[in-house]
Amino acid sequence: MTRRALVTGAAGLIGSHIVDLLVHEGWQVRGLDNFEPQTHRRGRPPWINEKVEFIEGDLRDRGTITAALDNVDVVFHQAAYGGYMPEITKFVHVNSFGTAQMLEVIREKKLPIQKIVVASSQAVYSEGAGNCPKHGLVFPSVRPIDQLRKGDWQVHCPVCGAISKSAPTPETAPVGGETVYGLTKVDQERLVLLWGKQVGVPTVALRYSCTYGPRQSIFNPYTGVIAIFCTRLLNNLPPVLYEDGEQTRDFSFVEDIARANQLAAETYKLDGLAVNIGSGHGVPIREIAEQLSDILKINIAPEINGEFRPGEMRHLTSDTRLARSAGYEPTVDLSDGIARYIDWIRAQSDIRDYFSEASEILKNKGIVHRVAR
Repeated sequence: MTRRALVTGAAGLIGSHIVDLLVHEGWQVRGLDNFEPQTHRRGRPPWINEKVEFIEGDLRDRGTITAALDNVDVVFHQAAYGGYMPEITKFVHVNSFGTAQMLEVIREKKLPIQKIVVASSQAVYSEGAGNCPKHGLVFPSVRPIDQLRKGDWQVHCPVCGAISKSAPTPETAPVGGETVYGLTKVDQERLVLLWGKQVGVPTVALRYSCTYGPRQSIFNPYTGVIAIFCTRLLNNLPPVLYEDGEQTRDFSFVEDIARANQLAAETYKLDGLAVNIGSGHGVPIREIAEQLSDILKINIAPEINGEFRPGEMRHLTSDTRLARSAGYEPTVDLSDGIARYIDWIRAQSDIRDYFSEASEILKNKGIVHRVAR
């Protein structure tokens, strides 16, 4: 029996790869996307799968989402407004309202949805877990702005103040979100999981680590550090590192993220849960910039200006034991994934630097700060 899926955000980095995987696996797929100009400056991208019924529309429009949900078994809800953009209303309207309305339509119309897999994010955590020399595993709060203004980038134990060492962050870590985007991802996953329990529909929230790969927007200067660094280097400009560049992130290749979504749809083992999806390895951002420079053969040193973004976590490595217990196993390591991304971005035309202008906007809006001199 052919399974029928709706993928929201189907033209985006993750959504489009989910679409391709499901089509390959024999699913009947419908895609929904509004081609957000911040991400799709040239409109409909060329990678839209021809075997998919595609709806161009906004999930915030009740009629559009109602039509998209018709005759669907599983929803892969990937649509979201993301990154460090200065808007507040749009984050809440797209991510929180859009998700709430979709759930409302399913319930009110008694649609026979069998499962919803929602895209959450590591951004729901305030700070990655840490190991304190005295108190063991701790869950520090977000670093105070006054501390960051002094150029103290370290994460301190919330009990004794000692410098903690990064540790894999489990799903049991406190969730709060310290950016508007993070808050709305908390909204999305909690709305979906709570709704699922109320109405008896299995739901899963996948907390993605930093996702990268072919099709990551070369136009959006607010999200996707690998894409941003590449577009800077290809314009003979230095990658800009916040703090001291030693903050670490867990990177996942987009095809692995797509496979995690299929797994979540097909197993009962993750139902009702928020689940970390990542590689389980933390990599310093400075190393990412240097690796990209080496592969591109563009020898430009990263730039450090004493700038920082309040609310940004210092370290985040995903504890992926829960996902692995259900059969998840990443297959693309970072070096291979970056090489594949470089091959893709080299094939793109008219690669411009959009970060410089965006950086000034973020400073003027108070989203990027500088160390006090």
